[in-house]
Amino acid sequence: MDLTKCEICPHKCGVDRTKNEIGRCKSTDKVKIALYSVHHFEEPCISGENGSGTVFFSNCNLNCIYCQNYEISQQGKGREISIEELAEIFIEQQNRNVENINLVTPTSYTLQIIEAIKIAKKKGLVIPIIYNTNGYEEVETLKLLEGYVDVYLPDLKYYDDGIGKKYSKIDNYFEIATKAIQEMYRQVGSPVLDERGMIRKGLMIRHLVLPNYIENSKKVLKWIKENIDKNVYIDIMAQYFPTYQAKNDSKLNRKLTKEEYQEIEEYVYQLDIKNGYMQELGEHEEEYVPKWDI
Repeated sequence: MDLTKCEICPHKCGVDRTKNEIGRCKSTDKVKIALYSVHHFEEPCISGENGSGTVFFSNCNLNCIYCQNYEISQQGKGREISIEELAEIFIEQQNRNVENINLVTPTSYTLQIIEAIKIAKKKGLVIPIIYNTNGYEEVETLKLLEGYVDVYLPDLKYYDDGIGKKYSKIDNYFEIATKAIQEMYRQVGSPVLDERGMIRKGLMIRHLVLPNYIENSKKVLKWIKENIDKNVYIDIMAQYFPTYQAKNDSKLNRKLTKEEYQEIEEYVYQLDIKNGYMQELGEHEEEYVPKWDI
């Protein structure tokens, strides 16, 4: 697999990225990042006390109309760096005493990331690597990451492919994402936490609840419950707010209601999901209070 006929993700655009041919994700053969930082607001087992060493990659292979980071993911905000510079960023983050290296939207740069990890490990990188993805992944590409990624953190956005087509301009999301998640689970299994409660290895699945699409969320959660190990962590996110093009969509132009959130919460208990996190609405509709257990 190489970038002269790119088939890194399920779009399989076939473009020659080494000659600046642009496919769906708009990435060339150069790594492009928007920023890297110490992030304290991921799940507790990821951020802990010291924070997660996030690296935000530019561009994305989805086009979600509600993306909160659309300037990075869809408008390409960022700067190009070399593989060697990326490796140095990993080491710099580790030197900040972060809990892990958190690769955010890394899909387009999988091949370069593997090379950067190799370089960084030779220079002393030992903290866990987290692959933080939208879930739209090619299984054959994921296989290349085996042994390099310790924690997979995929989204499972849609059960209904019609919703995925409408809001992310994507076909067959559910089939592709679930096959990818099963491959991730094969590689790393259920979460393994250290004595401080920090995740060292394993799979955690995120799901963002969208207003007016509660049944979609229920079906996603039911699939996880029935198809993945009961010990896998699920983060059910309630912090949706209308941004980017979602402001103009009649179904997505508002936040969740308390009734919608409560319906999801009740369903989680019906499914008897054991491990994970929920975010709950506060006393005011615009306030979201993390509820870090199920």
